[in-house]
Amino acid sequence: MAGPDTSVLLDVRIIPRARRNEVGGERDGRLLMRTMASPVDDQANVSVCKQIAEYLGVSVRRVEIASGHRSRDKVLRIRP
Repeated sequence: MAGPDTSVLLDVRIIPRARRNEVGGERDGRLLMRTMASPVDDQANVSVCKQIAEYLGVSVRRVEIASGHRSRDKVLRIRP
C-alpha cells in the first residue's frame, strides 16, 4: 500500500523564446520562468522541467507538469 502523496505543486508562468533561461520573479501569484526554448514539440516544457530541477537541486525525473501542458501557466509537481 502506498503512503501519502508528499509531492509539492508549484504554480509557474512561462515566457518562451526568452533571451536567457531564468528562474525568478513573480507574476499573478506564480513563479516566473523564462526559457530560450520554443513551445514547439514540447521543447519549452522539457526545458522548464530541467531548469526547475537544477534550481531546486533535484533530479529532473522528479519534476513533471501536472497541468498546463499547452499553456504558459503551468502547475509543476515535484516529487521527493
